[in-house]
Amino acid sequence: MLALKSQTSSSERRKVIIASSLGTMFEWYDFYLYGSLSAIIAKQFFSGVNPTAGFIFALLAFAAGFIVRPFGSLVFGVIGDIAGRKRTFLVTIVLMGLPTFIVGLLPSYETLGIASPILLIVLRLLQGLAVGGEYGGAVTYVAEHSSAEKRGLHTSWIQTTGTLGLLLSLFVILGVRSGVGEGSFGDWGWRLPFLFSIVLLGISLWIRVKLNESPEFKRMQEKGEQSKSPLRDTFVNARNRKLVIASLLGCTAGLGVVAYTGQFYIQFFLLQAVKLDGKLTNEVLTIALVLCLPFYVLCGWLSDHIGRKPVILTGCAIAALTYFPIYKGIMHYANPALEHAQATSPVKLETNLSDCSFQFNPVGTSTFNKPCDVAKAALAKNAVNYTASQSSGPATVVTVGSQVVELGSLQGLSAAQVTQRIKAFTESLTAALVQHGYPKSADPSAVNKPMLILLIMIPVIYLTMVYSPAAAWLVELFPPQVRYTATSLPYNIGNGWFGGFMPATAFAMVAATGDIYFGLWYPTVVAGVVAVIGFFFLPESRFMKQSEKIAGDASRAET
Repeated sequence: MLALKSQTSSSERRKVIIASSLGTMFEWYDFYLYGSLSAIIAKQFFSGVNPTAGFIFALLAFAAGFIVRPFGSLVFGVIGDIAGRKRTFLVTIVLMGLPTFIVGLLPSYETLGIASPILLIVLRLLQGLAVGGEYGGAVTYVAEHSSAEKRGLHTSWIQTTGTLGLLLSLFVILGVRSGVGEGSFGDWGWRLPFLFSIVLLGISLWIRVKLNESPEFKRMQEKGEQSKSPLRDTFVNARNRKLVIASLLGCTAGLGVVAYTGQFYIQFFLLQAVKLDGKLTNEVLTIALVLCLPFYVLCGWLSDHIGRKPVILTGCAIAALTYFPIYKGIMHYANPALEHAQATSPVKLETNLSDCSFQFNPVGTSTFNKPCDVAKAALAKNAVNYTASQSSGPATVVTVGSQVVELGSLQGLSAAQVTQRIKAFTESLTAALVQHGYPKSADPSAVNKPMLILLIMIPVIYLTMVYSPAAAWLVELFPPQVRYTATSLPYNIGNGWFGGFMPATAFAMVAATGDIYFGLWYPTVVAGVVAVIGFFFLPESRFMKQSEKIAGDASRAET
């Protein structure tokens, strides 16, 4: 049982933590690598379509890995609960690592044609399946080598790997870019960071092969107490089924949105909404992430002393309460000129709202040439915060402060005339924005770096509060016979779906409303709901005594 004192030696436990953490860092390294190089990947593998559609396809290939994660958690969770933790996460790390390496060798669209993007998506699907089983195996393996008194501390080391994976990917990309030059990097140098992953795979695999099976699983094997059907014993057993649902809605969904709001969405916000320089954005993010690394271990240690539940749910609750003022503070300290312009010269759009389209064009065949669409596209291009209202007449009008920019009717015009009209409108709008103090980019000399770094750190600290004790909480909630399966599924739905699609959902919300802060309602609502559900429906698991056997027919009779 998890409540029993661990007999694992300190040296063995260190190897277990290092081996498990390296694999999870490998997962995040690939994640950040693909995200950072999406534009180049679109050019290399989707060049047969127009650039906009190609970039969208690249992002969809990126999302494919998230979609299949829960299915991977079921497949490898069952294998892990039947065949063992060690064997299973040896398989998952190979299936996760080899596709990353192969991407670096994959011929481009120009060489292989349509087979190139198809193979890329297949590789992403394989990775997603493997990742679905990797985290559950890693945290289960570490937890079953730990004593109850230090389980939060030991599993928290795995949680540092998200930041470490990001930093490693940034350093590798920057190092290769500097070494081969920007031109060569776009042509072939981008492959080197993917090829470098074989080094991470080799080290991780070498360490994992030398490890023993977890003592908890070996004990079950010796007593013949393994589950013959982990899926049945997870979802037919009433207690386990309720805990899977409660842990998703009362823990991991919040973990997902808090993680992606603190580490990913904030990067988009700085670049697109705040208009901060890319180099400066990476600089302040890197400093903030490095400074927050000790908080992962601190929050894991804290959960060993006051409990998993209060640390995690407090993180969700204060995140929900403070995201809006934090992001507005980021705007204030990073681009005060833009904040001043928004306050003194607000932008208003008056148009026929019924003509506005949802401007999603994955295949690049649609044309958005209605006046409302043209105006919104121009405002989005300038990253302008605006309010939209129904016009009283047929004209589409943008008001910047007291200046009016009107887009006349496009009906009855030739294609060339439409293009000319749109060009004139866009140029007039840009000039009006500049005239009223809207900067084209943030002034680096006006950026208050210390305050900006501090404000970036706060959402990352929320992440450490929610993320660090989550592994210990999840594995302690479920009996060892189904722990791999029952832990992996809610984590991968919460982190992969609620979190993984958070940036895209938030971006869509901003685009639909014209409010650069409106996307924050998504993580705010989810984190707030999770704090409430977790408080009422999930028990504290620290030192909780688990039954060594599946409840069997008696428990299933409850259904």
